[in-house]
Amino acid sequence: MDKVRDLASKKAAVIFTKSSCFMCHSIKTLFYELGASPAIHELDQVANGREMEYALRRLGCNPSVPAVFIGGNYIGSAKDIISLHVDGSLKDKLIEAKAIWL
Repeated sequence: MDKVRDLASKKAAVIFTKSSCFMCHSIKTLFYELGASPAIHELDQVANGREMEYALRRLGCNPSVPAVFIGGNYIGSAKDIISLHVDGSLKDKLIEAKAIWL
């Protein structure tokens, strides 16, 4: 769990994903379109990915991917991120965390 927390706090925006997850791809694309350059951790591409996935679940990430952290804080999964984008607050969170600039 410490590894996940450490990775989640190293950059303003961090997304834990799996390469085969279409919703993960959609969330990554949304962040890029907003001008963010998040750290992406593909759990199915790293040796300790399964352990990290279990740690994400223990942190309350359900489903475990995509798991989005902004400013070191867990923000949510795809459903949560899309809701924040629709109501306009996702961009505000990214600006506040200095993941994007105006």
